[in-house]
Amino acid sequence: MQFLSDNAASVHPVIWAAMKAADAPDSPYDGDAVSQRLDEAFSAVFGRECAVLWVATGTAANCLALSAMVQPHGGVVCHREAHIEMDEGGAPGFYLHGAKLLLAGGASAKLAPSDIRAVIDPIRDDVHQVQPHAISITQASEYGCSYRPDEVAAIAELAKERGLGLHMDGARFANACAFLGGSAADAAGPVDALSFGFVKNGGMSAEAIVFFDTELADVARYRRKRAGHLQSKGRYLAAQLLAMLDGDVWLHNARTANSAALEIASVAGERLMHPVEANEIFLRCTPAERETLRSQNFDFYDWGDDAARLVAAWNTPQEHAMKLAQAIAAL
Repeated sequence: MQFLSDNAASVHPVIWAAMKAADAPDSPYDGDAVSQRLDEAFSAVFGRECAVLWVATGTAANCLALSAMVQPHGGVVCHREAHIEMDEGGAPGFYLHGAKLLLAGGASAKLAPSDIRAVIDPIRDDVHQVQPHAISITQASEYGCSYRPDEVAAIAELAKERGLGLHMDGARFANACAFLGGSAADAAGPVDALSFGFVKNGGMSAEAIVFFDTELADVARYRRKRAGHLQSKGRYLAAQLLAMLDGDVWLHNARTANSAALEIASVAGERLMHPVEANEIFLRCTPAERETLRSQNFDFYDWGDDAARLVAAWNTPQEHAMKLAQAIAAL
């Protein structure tokens, strides 16, 4: 019973159907009819104009978005547990040509304006120190916690005040939307660019960079090509994104995953390390207890010496979530 990662989940059937439908001659790269529909489709989701680029991975989405707003001599303020710091193998430094990540603290891997000020206020305004050029936040955070609209708005206000770009890593953006219960626009807030994750939510090989500052998209198009992410048959990536938007498949999938996570969390009690506000559960769990769960055919990641990370996916059977909940309650 798989709770290792939503990356390990199968591909949603609508994705295969959409790619098959796109399997006809068309213009190469992003000049095809399917790719040309992305801006309009995502603008409808967010209720405001945006420009959308497809890429193959979340790492590329994050780093290409940031590269359009950060100069090589600048820095990006992010949480010290952020994916761009912990899990992208130095890709930000590669794509941003040496720009620095400026690490901040914050509960449950979320940033507040005070956390950001604690990093940027001591920086002298001179050439001897790395100047902040952007802020990156994660929706939902690395510990599965969602920013409320007012929290994003407060960070956006600070970014505007300091002349900084604002990027949102939305690898699990759909799960945050499902938890918050509002619109995609509410969950994104006034950010400049959003890495909208699809692969973790039933997609196969396509992620979206959504630019609300459309001038940044003009820069990113060149950088995408230079980085080797301008695929010659881009219509297959665009088809995946549109298929997930059609009929709100992306949101339905996220609600299903979140529901399974809540089923598990309902019995965890004081074992819970963070609120469950998406599809991830972090449990205090000894090595012996983890072995007990694995002996019952549950697969998951260890999280340090005394914790486990459990991730529900769009196709997690409710029966599996119930069985895991019973197993945790019995520890």
